[in-house]
Amino acid sequence: MVQPQSWEQRAEEFSMYGFTDLPSVHERGTVVVTHGEGPYIVDTNDKRYLDANSGLWNMVAGFDHAGLADAAKAQYDRFPGYHAFFGRMSDQTVMLSEKLVEVSPFERGKVFYTNSGSEANDTMVKMLWFLWGAEGQPQRRKILTRKNAYHGVTAVSASMTGKPYNEVFGLPMDGFIHLTCPHYWREGRDGESEEEFTARLAQELEDVIAREGADTIAGFFAEPVMGAGGVIPPSKGYFQAVQKVLKKHNIPLISDEVICGFGRTGNTWGCQTYDFMPDAIISSKNLTAGYFPMGAVILGPELSDRLSAAAEAIEEFPHGFTASGHPVGCAIALKAIDVVMNEGLAENVKSLAPRMEAGLRGIMERSKNIGELRGVGYMWALEACLDPATKTPFDSKLSVSERIANTCTDMGLICRPLGQSIVLCPPFILTEEQMDEMFTKLEAALNKVFAEVA
Repeated sequence: MVQPQSWEQRAEEFSMYGFTDLPSVHERGTVVVTHGEGPYIVDTNDKRYLDANSGLWNMVAGFDHAGLADAAKAQYDRFPGYHAFFGRMSDQTVMLSEKLVEVSPFERGKVFYTNSGSEANDTMVKMLWFLWGAEGQPQRRKILTRKNAYHGVTAVSASMTGKPYNEVFGLPMDGFIHLTCPHYWREGRDGESEEEFTARLAQELEDVIAREGADTIAGFFAEPVMGAGGVIPPSKGYFQAVQKVLKKHNIPLISDEVICGFGRTGNTWGCQTYDFMPDAIISSKNLTAGYFPMGAVILGPELSDRLSAAAEAIEEFPHGFTASGHPVGCAIALKAIDVVMNEGLAENVKSLAPRMEAGLRGIMERSKNIGELRGVGYMWALEACLDPATKTPFDSKLSVSERIANTCTDMGLICRPLGQSIVLCPPFILTEEQMDEMFTKLEAALNKVFAEVA
C-alpha cells in the first residue's frame, strides 16, 4: 500500500497520469525513478530494474551515455536555445537536416522539426492539406490509417490512431478512415493463407478508395511495424500490395518511423526492412536516443518540391513550434545518430536479434498460455491466451498483461502490457547476459501469473 508522505503518495497527490492503469497505481504506488545505469533504472528505494521497454521505446543508448550528455552540455554552453522561424535557424539545425536527408532512403529532400512524433504526424497532415489545396484540390482531406495503429495524441494524430480509447474524446474527427489491421494471426480468416490475407487487405484499400473517391484522400499513414498496437509486423507482401494501389490513385504513403526508425527493426528505417519507398518519413524517439524531445518530418523529393511550391505561392509555410529545430536538441540528435550508427549499437541489434527471438520462442514453447510470438529486430511481443489453439483470450476482467507486467516489475524487470500482449523493446546496448536476465525474469513472471489465472 502507498504510505503517507512517501514519494509514491506525493506523485499520486500532485501528478496526473497518462496511459496508466489507475487501479494498479492506487494499490502499488508509482515507481519514482532517480537515475539510470546503462539499461537499468533505479528508484527512490535504490531498487534496480532492467528496462526492457527502453523508457518508451526511445532510450536506445541507455540512461547514462556520457557522449550524449556531453553533447547537450557543450551546446547549452555555446548556444542554449533558438527557433527556426523568420529565416533564422541554428547551425546545428542545418547540419541535422543535412544528416537526416543523407541517412534517409531519399536521394534528396527537406526536413521540418517538431517536439514529438505526435506533432510530426499532425504537421504532415497539415502539409498534405496545404499542398493539395494549393494544387486546386482542397477536397483532398481524408486520411487513411489502420485499426490498432498508433500515430499520436494531438487531436489530429489521435484521430489517425486506430484505438477505441480515443472515443472518450469524441474522436476520430470526420475524414479519418481506419482500415483492417495487417495482423494475419488475429485478423486472418479460417483457411485463408497469408498471401490471400494480404490480397484481401489490398482489395479493401481499393474498395475504400472507390467508395470515398480518390480525389478526396490526402494520404495514407502506416507504421512499418505497429508499435503501440502490440508489435505487429505486416503480413507478407503487405506494403508492396498497398503501395501499388496508392500509386495508382496518386495517394502519398507516409511511413511513421517514430518507433521503427534508427535501428529498432534491424535496419536504419523500417521501410528498408520491409522493402518499400515512402513519400515521407516521420521520425522521433530514437532520433535523440530519448535525450531531448524532438520530432521530424523528412520529406522525399516529390513532396519537398510540391510543398515548397505551395509555400512560395503564399510566401510562407504558416506552421511551426517555438522549439522547432532547437539547437540543443539538434546537437543531441547529431550525436545520437552517430552513436547508433557508428558506436556498434545498430550492429548489436542485428547481431543479437536472432538470439532474442530464439529466447522468447523458447519461453513460448514452454508455456501453455502464449498464443503468438511476433516481432523483428529489438521489438517483440508475446500474446497471452487462455487457449492458444483457438486463440481464445483471457477474460479482460483478469487484466492478465497488467498482472504480468506488475509481476515483472516486482522481479526487477520493466516490460509493457498492451492488450493481452507483453511487449519487449530493450535498449540497443543490451548484452547477452542482460538478455538472459530479461528471459529469466520474464518467464518467472509468466509462470506465476498463468498459474493464478489459467
